[in-house]
Amino acid sequence: MKTLFIGGTGLISSACSELAVRGGLELTILNRNQSKKYPFPEGAHLLTGDVHGDPASLGRLLDGQRFDAVVDWIAFTPDDIERDIRLFSGKTSQFVLISSASAYQKPPKHYLITEETPLENPYWEYSRNKIACEERLMREYRQRGFPVTIVRPSLTYGPSQITLCEGSWQHPWTVIDRMKRGRKIIIPGDGTSLWVLTWNGDFAKGFLGLLGRAQAIGQAYHITSDEVLTWDQIYGEVGKALGLDLEIVHIPSDLIAAYDPDATGSLIGDKANSAVFDNRKIKELVPDFICTVPWAEGMRRALAWFEADPARRTIDKKADQLWDTILAAYERAFPGKQAGAG
Repeated sequence: MKTLFIGGTGLISSACSELAVRGGLELTILNRNQSKKYPFPEGAHLLTGDVHGDPASLGRLLDGQRFDAVVDWIAFTPDDIERDIRLFSGKTSQFVLISSASAYQKPPKHYLITEETPLENPYWEYSRNKIACEERLMREYRQRGFPVTIVRPSLTYGPSQITLCEGSWQHPWTVIDRMKRGRKIIIPGDGTSLWVLTWNGDFAKGFLGLLGRAQAIGQAYHITSDEVLTWDQIYGEVGKALGLDLEIVHIPSDLIAAYDPDATGSLIGDKANSAVFDNRKIKELVPDFICTVPWAEGMRRALAWFEADPARRTIDKKADQLWDTILAAYERAFPGKQAGAG
């Protein structure tokens, strides 16, 4: 199957690229350059270009090419979708938008999320833009038959990303370093919110099963692990792997967001809410999809990846200082409050 990945070198997409090549797909990756963290898999064809650059040059780059499936990993706004519709109408049998499970209703009115859960997130512009992308593509599908499939990942991690509720996405080792130094660690709320973390290689198995499937056209799917943990359990497994008793402080999400504007979206509009996903829809179409890497195992793999090379253990000093500022504000508000007391 001739497949085009727009992007293809990120945390999730790199795992899908590797599995696609191993599975015999004829994979082309459209990207500006090679990624140092996520190199192109051997066997994939590189098409060097900037999808966000000059439309005319991009059109010439793709001129005369047709793909069985096109996956846009880096479409974030309706303008990106308008470009994709222009580029690929009549030139692919399936167009896959990578959306986000953060687009689901926040706060949720039911603990179990299905693909029929309303899309509504007043807290996070990123999620609202993804919703707008989905709506534009579905309108094009209904009116002109544009062959769209929508995929909504939730919090997905891999060897190079230790994904926690309060962390640094660009410098994931920061919170681990803090743990090792015996510093206080923030968990938002009371630590009992339910959450799901998905290993990127497990996601890839479900995702690739959707490609080339006529039944997936006009449909949306989320792809997540079935393992459900509280945030306290998630952090507890990290401490266990490090051989440390973590000094946890539970801090209200609103207080965190008062000092960290980004938390309004990524925390209040996402991780502060319980998120449990019903994966029956993806499993009905892809019966072989099963997540085999639990958090305790995947997180240890990620820790080993960072430990293997000191250059990977970069520190976000601003984030580290911000956490201290938030902790100080909490302790002023609740003098005498003990770590871990909630």
